[in-house]
Order: sequence, then structure tokens, then C-alpha cells
Amino acid sequence: MDNGLLVVISGPSGAGKGTLCKRLKSEMKDLKVSVSATTRKPREGEVEGESYFFINEDEFIKKINNDEFLEYACVYGNYYGTPKKEVFKQLEDGNDIILEIDIQGALQVKKNYPIGVFIFILPPSLNELQNRIEGRGTDTKEVILKRMQCAYDELDYAFEYDYVVLNDQVETAVQKIQCIINAEKNRAIRKKAIINKIREV
Repeated sequence: MDNGLLVVISGPSGAGKGTLCKRLKSEMKDLKVSVSATTRKPREGEVEGESYFFINEDEFIKKINNDEFLEYACVYGNYYGTPKKEVFKQLEDGNDIILEIDIQGALQVKKNYPIGVFIFILPPSLNELQNRIEGRGTDTKEVILKRMQCAYDELDYAFEYDYVVLNDQVETAVQKIQCIINAEKNRAIRKKAIINKIREV
């Protein structure tokens, strides 16, 4: 059996990564979504163990020292990380996993697991990005300004990814990501098991 596919979704804050991942999960029933750990406070509607594992900073740093994360980063004063053990177990079991993480984390994953599929989500424009961030109603003006400054710089990192998807219409963006996943699952390099099986017949 072939290992599962690790799909990494990232991009600037407010680009719509969370929305796209929720749609992908609902439409691709076999796609597993990795749950990250974070030290930030839960937002309204977020559920422990589903949205994130919410832990304190001391516990997070302990896990870093124990090498328990596939990637981790400090973003806007809060730590985020992907638990390594569960991700690798799912991949070994043949399950496809999608990671919704920040750009720092995605580049760490690419270094540690280069056979993953890396997709950068673009907003339609920086003005629309700012409208989305302001629409959340969760950030101060100072935080929004910082996020916008970071977003401008983060666009340069798009060239480090395998694919870029413009999130102007959610449905269209979801369809593009589905096409990428289906194509990647059929790359020759990922079909060693079935090729070897055919040889044995």
C-alpha cells in the first residue's frame, strides 16, 4: 500500500485557508485534517481538539524540546505547531492529510518532508485581504496593520511552493485544489507499490 499524501495549505492571514480546508474536508470524505497545537486563545466557535489543541506556552516549549512537532513557529506572539506522531501514523496507514499552517511552518515541513504537496493560497487583492481580516472582528487596528505588512512580504514566498491557487471564489478554488490532489496521487513516484505488484503477477 502506498503512503498517504501530505498536502500543505498556507498563505497570508485572511487568505481563506480555513474556509477552503473545511470545504475540502466536507467534499473529500477520505481526506484527514491535521489538528495543530497553539498557545493562542480560542476564537468564537473554535472547538478544542477539532480547531486546535489549545495549550499553554510552557507545555508547548516542552513539546518542542521533546521533538514532538513536524513544524512549529511563533506567529504574532503565539506558538503554532503540527504534532508529528499522528501525522506520520496517518500517512503510513495510507491516509491523505491536509495541513493548514502558516508560511514559516510550511517551509519547515518542506525541509523535513519534501515529498509533500505545497499549495499557496492567494487573496484576490490586498484590499480584499484587509476587508476579510477586519471582518473577523477579532483583531485590533495595530494587529491588522501588522498582518497587512506581513502579507505584503509573504507574497514573495509563493515561489517556494509547488502550486498557487487564487481564492477569489471559494468553489473555484476548492475545485482547483481537488484537481491538484488527484493529479499528485497519480504521479509515477507515488505508485511504486502498485507497479511492483503488477510485476509480481
